Amino acid sequence: MTQNEKYNIAKSIYQKYGVDVDQAIQTLKQTPISIQCWQGDDVKGFYSNEALSGGISVTGNYPYRARTIEELRSDLEVVFQLVPFKHRVNLHAIYLDTKDKIELDEIEPVHFESWVNWAKKEGIGLDFNPTLFSHPMAASGFTLSSNDDHIRSFWVRHVKQSRKVAQYFGEALGIETVCNLWIPDGYKDTPYNRLAPRIQLQKSLNEIYTSKLDRVVDTLESKLFGIGAESYTTGSHEFYMGYAIKHNLGLCLDLGHFHPTEQVSDKLSAMSLYIDHLLLHVSRPVRWDSDHVVTLSDDLLSVTEALVRDDLLKKTAIGLDYFDASINRIAAWVIGIRNTQKALLKALLEPKELIEKIEKAQNYTARLAYLEELKALPFGLVYDYICEVEHKPVGIDFLKKIEAYEANMKGKRP
Repeated sequence: MTQNEKYNIAKSIYQKYGVDVDQAIQTLKQTPISIQCWQGDDVKGFYSNEALSGGISVTGNYPYRARTIEELRSDLEVVFQLVPFKHRVNLHAIYLDTKDKIELDEIEPVHFESWVNWAKKEGIGLDFNPTLFSHPMAASGFTLSSNDDHIRSFWVRHVKQSRKVAQYFGEALGIETVCNLWIPDGYKDTPYNRLAPRIQLQKSLNEIYTSKLDRVVDTLESKLFGIGAESYTTGSHEFYMGYAIKHNLGLCLDLGHFHPTEQVSDKLSAMSLYIDHLLLHVSRPVRWDSDHVVTLSDDLLSVTEALVRDDLLKKTAIGLDYFDASINRIAAWVIGIRNTQKALLKALLEPKELIEKIEKAQNYTARLAYLEELKALPFGLVYDYICEVEHKPVGIDFLKKIEAYEANMKGKRP
């Protein structure tokens, strides 16, 4: 049986529920995923040889890590060949392209010009993140919330320059670029004064976000705790949500940055009433923010269901944020992207109007019955059809392509 025949069977099943499958596919096509560049080289970047630090850790010793910008782009181009539709690439400041020795507070758009040229060639968008870790000026554990004005001012300048780079991306590519801020600041042990660092952070943000930049969507990313900041995190969810609402900024929710019993999906509808721009960092925590490769889990499905059921896709940017060095890095990318797409597709294939009508009628028995039946419907056949039409590997066939690419690395990369 051909993929088209399988698709027609799946389509006829969904049509019985009143689902427009073609429209679901079109919506998925218009929902790009921002692919985290740092999965390809274990968050090392091309800025310095500074050891990874600041609440971030990468585990595993799988070979063939990308060591140069050319290798990283080559790996990403393989990813593009293995997933349907056009996406975006998310860069950190440490992925600049220059032979000059500059400080992070001196980065300019010119240092990322080759990334823009590459993005134009590939027909993709770019997003950006200032890098406030793995640097001597972050060694104290505090950056934007430091009580040392020399340190704090350095990082204020860096974030300001990062926003200029993001604006350059947006203007050069004709898109809106997300510029997301995350800091590792906090205490390993219980602090005496919890307010003072937050006053400093507020002061820094006030200096950074003095005005809106065209084509830039500014977002703030919170965290419950980090390595070396287990007892207190300056940039908490409550702090950033309050600041974002007051100053009309966007908010980033990372699936691994909350208490294990919290559900990010529960937060989206409430926050959407007060926040104009949401950013999701899709990750998979295992007992802590360990950034495992995204699987088609209940947590992921609940998030995509919330986005679709509450019509939040248009105001939400979706990016991946994990870094696994224990398996083939390209496979880690591809598996995560395809799972995120599958979760979105499954949600898009729900008979939204029908179930909303049932719920408004308070027919909770029918609501439960429909939602349970939908779990078994063949959304996988629809995704396989998308891959076929887009000339991407269907099913597990993507692994053969990755293995062939990996075989070519032997003797060329350590």
